[in-house]
Amino acid sequence: MRQLSLVTLVVRDYDAAIRFFTQVLRFALLEDTPLAGGKRWVRVAPTADSGFALLLAKAATPGQERAIGNQTGGRVFMFMHTDDFQDDYEHLKSQGVRFTEKPRQEPYGTVVVFLDLYGNKWDLIGPVMQS
Repeated sequence: MRQLSLVTLVVRDYDAAIRFFTQVLRFALLEDTPLAGGKRWVRVAPTADSGFALLLAKAATPGQERAIGNQTGGRVFMFMHTDDFQDDYEHLKSQGVRFTEKPRQEPYGTVVVFLDLYGNKWDLIGPVMQS
């Protein structure tokens, strides 16, 4: 079996990123291990048992610094599915998360685009509304 398990997200500061992902997005902090040279191995995930995680990697070069907040050239970076769209949407609003639009209905569900703490675009996607 093969599967994707980890995606790197370049960040400006480990602690600010951990706060955003654990408090604002309500992710689990899976690991925060110190490494040589002041680096850390920081993994966060939607849930502790999701099987997928983000590696929060502090920018170490000017090129990496320039990529912060624009890792996909302005396209949506991550797609986060939820079974309770309204609860997650209201929580994100209460945490001051910036949205680029109002929630909308698509054939694949309710969706809204929001920005993470660095400006990367994310889709929050809820179940298809039954009529």
